[in-house]
Amino acid sequence: MEELDTKEKILKGAEALFTKFGIRSISMDDIAHHLSVSKKTLYQHFADKDELVTMVMQAHMEYQKKVYETITEQSENAIDELHKIGDCVRKHVAESNPSLLFDIQKFHSKAWNVWVDFKNRYIRCSVARNIEQGIKEGYFRSDINVEIFALFRLATIEIVHDEKIFPKDKFNMTEVHSQTFEHFVYGLCTEKGKKLYQKYKEHNQQPHLNSVL
Repeated sequence: MEELDTKEKILKGAEALFTKFGIRSISMDDIAHHLSVSKKTLYQHFADKDELVTMVMQAHMEYQKKVYETITEQSENAIDELHKIGDCVRKHVAESNPSLLFDIQKFHSKAWNVWVDFKNRYIRCSVARNIEQGIKEGYFRSDINVEIFALFRLATIEIVHDEKIFPKDKFNMTEVHSQTFEHFVYGLCTEKGKKLYQKYKEHNQQPHLNSVL
C-alpha cells in the first residue's frame, strides 16, 4: 500500500509540474526535489522520464474521462453539456503551460499515442453522441453530418496547440480555445439552440457562479 501511495504521489506531483512549466523544462531532479524524495525513489517506480510522462498521461486521461462522464450525467440537455465542457476546457487551458501538448508530441511518442487513442476513441464518440442528442432535441441543425463535425472538433483541439498557427507569444491560448469552441457550437446550433446557449452563458457570468470544474 505504501508503494502504491508513493507512486500515486509521484504521478500527481509530476503532473502538477508538467502542467505549470511544460514537460521539456522539468527534469527528474526537479520532480524529486519538488516531492522531497530521492531520484532513486523515482527510478524504483519508473524506468525513466518517458515512462513517467506516459503514465501521467494515462492517469490524466482516465481522470478526464470521469470528469466528462459526470458532466454528461448532470447536464439537462446537449447545449448544457457543451456549455459545461467549454467551461472545463477554458479552466484547464488557463492553468496549463501552452507548450504542454507540443512537448508531448515532439519528445514523448508513447504518451502522445495515449492522447491520440483517447481522442479518437473517447472524445470522438462523446462529441458524436452529443451532436446526435442535440439534433433530436432540436437544438442542433438536422442537416449536420455528425462524423464530419466530430472530426472537425478533434482537429481544432490540436490546431489550437500548433505554434506555427497560433504562436504563444502572440496569442492567448485561453482566448483561442474559447473562440474556436464558440465557432464549433454556433455552427451546430439552430436558432433555438443559440438562444439557449446564450442563456447558459449569461447565467454563468453572474458574480456568484463559478466554473463547473
